[in-house]
Amino acid sequence: MSNLSLAVRDSSTMLRRNLLHARRYPSLTLNLLLTPVMLLLLFVYIFGGTMSAGIGGGDRSAYIAYIVPGILLMTLGSTTIGTAVSVSNDMTEGIIARFRTMAIHRGSVIIGHVIGSVLQAIISVVLVGAVGVAIGFRSTDATLLEWLAAFGLLVLFALALTWIAVGMGLVSPNAEAASNNAIPLILLPLISSAFVPLDAMPGWFQPIAEYQPFTPAIETLRGLLLLGTEIGNNGWIAVAWCLGLAVLGYRWSTSKFNQDPK
Repeated sequence: MSNLSLAVRDSSTMLRRNLLHARRYPSLTLNLLLTPVMLLLLFVYIFGGTMSAGIGGGDRSAYIAYIVPGILLMTLGSTTIGTAVSVSNDMTEGIIARFRTMAIHRGSVIIGHVIGSVLQAIISVVLVGAVGVAIGFRSTDATLLEWLAAFGLLVLFALALTWIAVGMGLVSPNAEAASNNAIPLILLPLISSAFVPLDAMPGWFQPIAEYQPFTPAIETLRGLLLLGTEIGNNGWIAVAWCLGLAVLGYRWSTSKFNQDPK
């Protein structure tokens, strides 16, 4: 069997293993989903009227259209925390040491984690998006190409965050530390344009919100879904952030994983 065939076979096996774990122990994923769903409901039904007036909208529906893209990106950040915890558990419970002694492709373990986590992240986005539709989110003017581009951006962003989360899991001494290390993946959307426009923020704070990966991705989603905003350079910036984070996370994760245990 060629090296490529071996890698595909073993990665598929590890993917099935991770999906089985997710199916048998869904509580972690469900708990992480609660954060974006609760924030969506809170900001729409408690603050929606006031926030809509603040961004120039006529009613709460305008703020629903504004906030949903940001919540979808926050969902990706939330669910990848489970990736960091899962990888850390594998490293600390001894299963990785056992895998190292077996005749399997070395990289298949983390590849299985990455693919499984991306699939779970996209499913989570679909579920949160369904909640958004249930409370009034509509995007009827978007073309099929724009919907495909939006989906592609979400997958690419999920892949980038997943590789970063894998690295966090590998360097964490336990699952609790892995969860804490991945907290920035939830905090960054809170200081982006997810909830209010950049020009509504204090001048000193605007660069912090603007020059980070979530803001251009959120603005690109808004433009693709035809929510009254222009994409401008945000599309290229968002893709550049995704590719840069994915490469960084990949090199960090593979370098750490390939180190011989001490």
